[in-house]
Amino acid sequence: MAEPKTPEKLSAKPPVFHHQNSHSPNASLQLPSPIITRRTRTASTSARALENPMVTGVVKSFSRTKGHGFITPQAGGEDVFCHVSDIEGEYVPMPGDEVKYRLCAIPPKYEKHQAVHVQISNLTPEVHHKWEEPIFGSSSPAK
Repeated sequence: MAEPKTPEKLSAKPPVFHHQNSHSPNASLQLPSPIITRRTRTASTSARALENPMVTGVVKSFSRTKGHGFITPQAGGEDVFCHVSDIEGEYVPMPGDEVKYRLCAIPPKYEKHQAVHVQISNLTPEVHHKWEEPIFGSSSPAK
């Protein structure tokens, strides 16, 4: 028989995930929890984000396989989380790319922000991959 849910168990806070790899330059960056994607964002939160001005920054890190990355704001401050669903354009961002984006408050407390409507404004000289290209290192189709 399942144990009845008490108010204490219903109000438990979700865990905050940290990068565990100590060799990673992003070991101190925090992933928001829960992660809010374009698909799960409410209409009112999206509308509030559209009211915010476009700001600029530089991609600090981005992992296509993990589906997220971080942007260092040009104005300074904490690095901003960016989910893959909020990247606009045909190229996968790379560290050093200059981007413009809007800030969107992250529920439930709306104290932290994530980058939405992210557009690459200046590509680094490295070769960039398009979203429709296979992920590097994946197996190619049989011939």
